[in-house]
Amino acid sequence: MKSRTLKLREAHKVGGTAAAFCSILWDQKAEHFVTSSSSDPSISVHDGLSPSSSPPTILRHHQDGVTALALSQDSSFLASGSIDHCVKLYKFPSGEFQTNITRFTLPIRVLAFNGSGSLLAAAGDDEGIKLINTIDGSIVRVLKGHKGPVSGLDFNPNGELLASLDSNGTVLCWELQSGIVSYTLKGVAPDTGFSTSVVNILRWSPDGRILAVPGLRNDVVMYDRFTGEKLFALRGDHLESICYITWAPNGKYIATSGLDKQVLLWDLDKKQDIDRQKFEERICCMAWKPNSNALSVIDVRGKYGIWESLVPSSMVSPTVGIPDILPKRRNEILTFDEEMEEELSPSLNDDDDDDDDDGASHQPSRKRIRRKTVIEDDVDPDEEFYDEGSSIPGYRKKSHGVRSGLPRNIARSTKFKMQKPFQPGATPPKQGKRTFLCYNMLGCITTIEHEGNYRIETDFHDTGRGPRVSSMIDIYGFTMASINESGCAFANPSKGEKNMSVLMYRPFRSWASNSEWTMRFEGEEVKVVANGSGWVAAITSLNLLHIFSEGGLQVSSFAFYGLSCVTIDKHVISLDGPVVTATGCKDQLAVVTHVSDCLPSNEQVMEFRVLNISKMTRQLSGRVALTPGSHLTWIGFSEEGSFSSFDSEGVLRVFTSQYGGSWIPVFSTTKVNKQEENYWVVGLNTTSLYCIACKHPELFPQVTPKPILSILDFSLPLASSDLGAASLENEFIIKQLRLYEECTQRRVDDMAFAEVDTTAIEDEAFDLVFSQDRCILRLISSCCSRDKFVRAGELMRLLSLEKSMRAAITLVTKLKLPFLAEKFCSILEEKLLEEANEATENHPQNPSREVVKSKVQNCPAPVQTSENTEAVLKASAPKPSPTTLVRKAKVSEGLKLGKEQIKRDETDDVKKREVNKLNLMKNPVNSVNSDDKGLRKEANQQDARPSSNPFLKSIV
Repeated sequence: MKSRTLKLREAHKVGGTAAAFCSILWDQKAEHFVTSSSSDPSISVHDGLSPSSSPPTILRHHQDGVTALALSQDSSFLASGSIDHCVKLYKFPSGEFQTNITRFTLPIRVLAFNGSGSLLAAAGDDEGIKLINTIDGSIVRVLKGHKGPVSGLDFNPNGELLASLDSNGTVLCWELQSGIVSYTLKGVAPDTGFSTSVVNILRWSPDGRILAVPGLRNDVVMYDRFTGEKLFALRGDHLESICYITWAPNGKYIATSGLDKQVLLWDLDKKQDIDRQKFEERICCMAWKPNSNALSVIDVRGKYGIWESLVPSSMVSPTVGIPDILPKRRNEILTFDEEMEEELSPSLNDDDDDDDDDGASHQPSRKRIRRKTVIEDDVDPDEEFYDEGSSIPGYRKKSHGVRSGLPRNIARSTKFKMQKPFQPGATPPKQGKRTFLCYNMLGCITTIEHEGNYRIETDFHDTGRGPRVSSMIDIYGFTMASINESGCAFANPSKGEKNMSVLMYRPFRSWASNSEWTMRFEGEEVKVVANGSGWVAAITSLNLLHIFSEGGLQVSSFAFYGLSCVTIDKHVISLDGPVVTATGCKDQLAVVTHVSDCLPSNEQVMEFRVLNISKMTRQLSGRVALTPGSHLTWIGFSEEGSFSSFDSEGVLRVFTSQYGGSWIPVFSTTKVNKQEENYWVVGLNTTSLYCIACKHPELFPQVTPKPILSILDFSLPLASSDLGAASLENEFIIKQLRLYEECTQRRVDDMAFAEVDTTAIEDEAFDLVFSQDRCILRLISSCCSRDKFVRAGELMRLLSLEKSMRAAITLVTKLKLPFLAEKFCSILEEKLLEEANEATENHPQNPSREVVKSKVQNCPAPVQTSENTEAVLKASAPKPSPTTLVRKAKVSEGLKLGKEQIKRDETDDVKKREVNKLNLMKNPVNSVNSDDKGLRKEANQQDARPSSNPFLKSIV
């Protein structure tokens, strides 16, 4: 690529060797272009058709150098900003002076009109961005959030977003209708300091989908319009940082100038530079000629030139395919209604209020012009916006803003971004209303602000489970809390250097007085808190996990042994990603963190880890499963340690040990069919979800009146079956999941090892086996009625109790299905033979194969009967008599209770067992209670019952 040389002519004189920032721009019809210089108080309006022959029109109204120019899109108004702190408005192209539209306390650096010309944005060294109504000159709003001079401003072509860039390299994208920051890109552009000749510039693409920002690697980085996600970067032959960017009218090309005195032309489709120009001085401003293949440039010495035919003729012209985006009509001014003002800017009296929070918008007490927007009704109440300072998932401020030109479903997906941290069980703060800091199955913590003071109250759902806790005056402004039987932890965000983030722990019982303690965090901010048995955890903005003992000792693990305690030197743990949320239960702490930015499909990428604080081990870890396009709204533990999550699409998942660790969806709101309700999760037990139903579009419950807990049965997102027995299949899978888990087996082994009586837990497991067999028998009946005999055979193999299998044989016999009864008999023979072989390995005198065959041969023969299926089920299903409840059977391979069998006379035992089983073969239905004593001995000789996974009975 050959470099060319362009001759420049002088427009403004720059004295000495100092560099100045000079501006150049074209009007809409390419009939005039305007230049200015920070070293010259005058503005020159040039004839675009014959600039060399016609002298420019000179506008002399400023007292000092002109640092910024802006033309409205229809080229009817020209605005200028100067070092003299004034912003002036002119008619164009006549140059007739209109008014001093506003004034700053420091020099002005940048101006920008919105698409309709009704709004002018002005900014400079004051750090605040003023939005000015060009009709009457009133200040509509002042946006504060930058920490350095603002040098770049650009309205999105649709007029709903404003992008700003400061000298520190930080980008803020503002939603104009609400005045809040949509997203922040910190330190993505070069740091230009306080130089007046080098500025940071950013530009929206003509279609408004991409934001171009100078990068840190001598490149241009493209960001997504809504999410701020990095899309790609243009990196070529620039040797130093890029200082100016301008798009071609059709958005297919982009020109960049750098500190290396080069101007490069880029092809966006190929993502590479296609031409360049080398200049003697640095080019500080550029503008495309609207109706031709030409680019005007001006350098730091006030010399300008026009680069003609810069795009090769073999390529698409920059004037072909210009996006047709209609801005708002000129008489439509931004709407800022009373409700929005009170929510976003409760106490702003002047333009110079201190800025405490990044992204906060401030509105002065001057005139406010309002109108009713014509598209307010088009705002989707389900649209979710993430406030920069909110710690609540799904929290959205009320917005009456203009919607995107994209279809609604696309706008919803593209606005999704990386989820902000949230505290489980907390609700968004509301002025003058009581809100939840924490709500779980144990109790709740509420707070309310009254006359500048906060009052916190703690209540237990069951007053017998916890002590009576007195209310507390909150001087810190806590926004998050965690509660268990031992105490509660509180934390608040940082409010500037003087008001650091604070963590407080308040025990409910203590042997010593004054047992409360507080910790302050300097240079970091607490995002999430959690507490458990003898520990308190706080996760901060620096991705640090701080663990404290109940007494306030900073430890990485704190374990009690009797009355003594063991501490470890390391008191802080680094996490490998930004925190999303955390929760604790007993010795377990679960932490969810981001792995990366959102995927292009707007899916969150998160991982979790479950830590055992007392043992200093990681029990579980893995990715967090979420419904595509959703975000996490709740996590929690069960009493036995099962980890659960709930997402914004209404899917509840439980982490199990299946397939080496996987998430099982056990509930979906799509199965509830109540579209007018949103569910705010509190906890779950073995079969049900505990939640609070909120009427759509509300996402969070109110504290008063006291919310009522709803209990919803688990409903798996199953495919529609041809059996027509969806409820039975749902019940069967839930019971099968519980049986699969090894939690119960591990509990039995641990209890047996500790010489603790395991009778209660064994009976609980057997009750679950018995209940599952009844469900399977009903499914077998449904399969027989729909002629699904192969499926019935598969269900037969899943039966656990021998008596249940004989009941199934009786069922199909009475349903006049002799071939199926024969198949069931062969399955029973295989099961008895397998049990006999296993028993022979442990007891050589157990029955032989021939004895087993002889027992199976006595299976009931097919009979002709007219009894209905339900009657057969009632007659053949095993009944929970004392004899059956003692019966133990193998459910899954390799699961045994491992209890030592009592030695007895093997010969007598075999004879009694044979007599009892032969009696059962002759009369499988009516002989359930025939010989309790014999069956109890038989039960003690069989393999152990399977383990069950009690999902957890309650959540703390």
